[in-house]
Amino acid sequence: MKHAAAAAGIMIVPRHVLGGKGFLAPSDKLLVAGIGVGGKGRSDLAKFYESGKADIAFLCDVDQRQIGDSTKSFPKAKFYTDWRELFDKESRNFDAVSVSTPDHNHAVQAMAAMQLGKHVYVQKPLTHDIYEARKLTEAAKKYKVVTQMGNQGASGDGVRQLVEWYDAGIIGDVHTVQIWTNRPIWPQGIAWPSKAEVPKELNWDLWLGTAPYRDYADKVVPRSWRGWWDYGTGALGDLGCHLMEAPFRVLNLKYALDCQASVSSVFVDWGQRGFFPDTPPPSSHATLTFPQTDKTSGPVVMHWMDGGIKPDRPAELGPDELFGDGNSGILFIGTKGKMMASEYAANPRLLPTSRMNEVKVPQKLARVPGSADGHYAQWVEGAIAGYGNKELSASFDVAGPLTEAVLMANLAIRVADIPKPRANGRGMDYPGSNTKLLWDHQNMRVTNYDEANKFVKREYRQGWTLGV
Repeated sequence: MKHAAAAAGIMIVPRHVLGGKGFLAPSDKLLVAGIGVGGKGRSDLAKFYESGKADIAFLCDVDQRQIGDSTKSFPKAKFYTDWRELFDKESRNFDAVSVSTPDHNHAVQAMAAMQLGKHVYVQKPLTHDIYEARKLTEAAKKYKVVTQMGNQGASGDGVRQLVEWYDAGIIGDVHTVQIWTNRPIWPQGIAWPSKAEVPKELNWDLWLGTAPYRDYADKVVPRSWRGWWDYGTGALGDLGCHLMEAPFRVLNLKYALDCQASVSSVFVDWGQRGFFPDTPPPSSHATLTFPQTDKTSGPVVMHWMDGGIKPDRPAELGPDELFGDGNSGILFIGTKGKMMASEYAANPRLLPTSRMNEVKVPQKLARVPGSADGHYAQWVEGAIAGYGNKELSASFDVAGPLTEAVLMANLAIRVADIPKPRANGRGMDYPGSNTKLLWDHQNMRVTNYDEANKFVKREYRQGWTLGV
């Protein structure tokens, strides 16, 4: 197996080689290996480097079309196409790993890194499946590594302002949360495109990784993979962790009790509804119920809406005022009032917005330096400090249950879209769309609709394993 290396070598000895966990190298730099270095992966690496406390030691991507800007930004970094080869050959030469690949490969890459004792930063959603999220959460504790999910709004000032308002009793007890987004902004509810020639720069088999083999199709890589269940997790996977994080933090939510969903139909002919099992529907509405917490007086119902569906505008919002940020938003409905925020919990507002001039609550929560942008440096500094020595905004003990809730909603969406022939042979029924899925979080099982459980833990392609 071949790899290409930049001319310059690694100049800094990894911290773990010099003195073990928690030791500060003379350079005080964390050496990071990036898996998936185009797009968001590239910008994540740049943010780690900009902290002034990290160097990018290795770049890894199965698609060489994605590496141009990253190799220019980090000319000393050695390049690999296969992350397994990188780990086998170079594990003594880096301290931490950034995973920014499609969702279906997050878990195997992050788990392998943690088993090597490497700190990990994983893009949202943490994993593709609920089972994977639970196992990564457990592994972070087992291997005592510093972890962070890439939902940078968790480090923002906005969510901390929302917590302070809620804890001060400004809107009373929250019983309902409404969340919406205009995503997807990629095709969904379509048939798999026709076979195309694999670009010479792309290792298609390695890109597929844990997913079942199928012939390459144009435009799936690098941008449309989110709209295919084998690789992505739809609009929920894209923005769910960004938008659900604030309710989780404000209300101390963890595992859902149940979930149900309705989805939009795709009609291929008059009266004939299309069935496209490989892809999420164009739009959906999922409803999760969470049990009472120490910050609520009863259960909390959370509504997720995507594909342009929005909840009714609250009466307290002026007719010309933006609802959320226009495309996405979070609305908390309490017994004494409402509060709202945009994507990443930015721009928090009390409703009516005139209350913003009337309500003054003392700041009680420390802010992350740099707010949302400080999310990256926070992980770097946490890794340098060592496991358990610095609080992080989205460590896996927080990000794992959040991801499970996101993926629980996807369970309901997936089963709502599965047809079954009617007994009389005339047409189809959609029993999943009429079922509230009851969730046993301890055993990770839907207790009343077994067909949903095949999506809790998928079967990997032969040759791939999570290693647990």
